[in-house]
Amino acid sequence: MTLSDRQWEFLQDFAKLIAFAESNGFKLTGGELYRTAEQQAIYFANGLSKKDRSLHQDRLAIDLNFFHGDDLLTDRATLQKLGDHWESLSEYNMWGGNYPKYLHTTFYDAPHFERRMALRPGVRG
Repeated sequence: MTLSDRQWEFLQDFAKLIAFAESNGFKLTGGELYRTAEQQAIYFANGLSKKDRSLHQDRLAIDLNFFHGDDLLTDRATLQKLGDHWESLSEYNMWGGNYPKYLHTTFYDAPHFERRMALRPGVRG
């Protein structure tokens, strides 16, 4: 499968996430989809990213802003339903709010949605 195939599948699932979010009373705005290698290096050097390479560089991750009315929602518990829906769309999708569950870490990134190159941890192919 080519990178553009993966990007296309990612965007198809993203469209489904938008529709699901709207049907559940959320409004969302785009955050960051594409990130250059230079920007990733800056984030990594300043502790804003845990990795020196990101799926954002491949356009396979997006950070979103979720709202109820004018209130920005960032907590994991509120966004869990959206994260669960995202992961239900493909075994390659992972929500940043579930990082502790899959990656055995305390770090989580609730606004982050990604499509991995390999199956999500714990998923058997």
